[in-house]
Amino acid sequence: MKQFFSFVNKEFYHIFRDGRTMLILLGMPVVQILLFGFAINMEVQNIRTVVFDPAQDVATREIAERMAVNPYFNMRGYVYSPDEVNSLLKQGKIDVAVIFEPNFNENLVHSKRAQIQIITDASNPNTGTISANYVTAIIGEYQKKMLQPGNIPCQIDVDSKLLYNPEMKSAYTFVPGIMGLVLMIICAIMTSISIVREKEHGTMEVLLASPLKSGTILISKTVPYLALSFINLITILLLSYFVLNVPIRGNLALLVSISILFIFLALSLGLFISTLVQTQVTAVLISGIGLMMPTLILSGMIFPIDNMPIPLQWVSSMVPARWYISAVKKVMIEGLGFMYVAKEVGVLAGMALLLIGASVVKIKTRL
Repeated sequence: MKQFFSFVNKEFYHIFRDGRTMLILLGMPVVQILLFGFAINMEVQNIRTVVFDPAQDVATREIAERMAVNPYFNMRGYVYSPDEVNSLLKQGKIDVAVIFEPNFNENLVHSKRAQIQIITDASNPNTGTISANYVTAIIGEYQKKMLQPGNIPCQIDVDSKLLYNPEMKSAYTFVPGIMGLVLMIICAIMTSISIVREKEHGTMEVLLASPLKSGTILISKTVPYLALSFINLITILLLSYFVLNVPIRGNLALLVSISILFIFLALSLGLFISTLVQTQVTAVLISGIGLMMPTLILSGMIFPIDNMPIPLQWVSSMVPARWYISAVKKVMIEGLGFMYVAKEVGVLAGMALLLIGASVVKIKTRL
């Protein structure tokens, strides 16, 4: 352990002596979280929809059919209880639920007034707004038809309920995305440069010739970056909570634990990249530019994954940030527990073990 901590101290000295490295590590997250949190608004258009229809009459069926044939809706069928609606929303399987009151058509005919409730998942404010607006537009078209000559005038009251983000703040969407982007890029760049720098200086062979095993050496070089990335995580969470007013509704310990797992995964990815290249410039290009675009486009941070072609959805499943961002939204914004993020945690853990194992096997082969 004395030798192990000597390697850890050595790596800390390398970092602290490089002012540009410290600026990238601790300054970039602050700039990005503020920029993305305040300046960017996005629009999405995929609407996964279910209908709760206790009335089962001609009016409710016609409105549901209008949604089914609308290209903006992806009808997932009918549900049979409000509890099922809540469960599907918590699991992230739907974007909107349309709930008709009992005796809907009878109320239209006799009372000239009926009610529909629209429940949307507003953890992504753009999806929530578009979902509610599109459903309201379809209901308005049906009501306009009822106002035509020969039909009985009626009024349909629409009650919209926005879950998780009733104020429709865009920061609720971008904070989890920026957490995934910043931690992935920073961790991968720093660890990949760390190993390649040793190669360029000719000291990697010396380290591998030491009594420590190669796996222990790799892990010792990640510890300083793990500690600094944890500082980044705390900084982002504090800025999100106190500056952007994004709440942490779920368990904070669970959120931090998932984030540490993701940081370790990103560090492992940086180590693996370092075993494939020989120069620091190449390492920066691959770990920075090479990882940024997939994280931005294929993680669900900007574009909904369900809107993508099937092949791209398969590719996106290999992007670690996709699973991390999904888990952060469920815990931080929706306030869900471990059972709802078990899949994401399992995928992240599997990726981390695979990458660190591949790095240990590859490093001596490359040297």
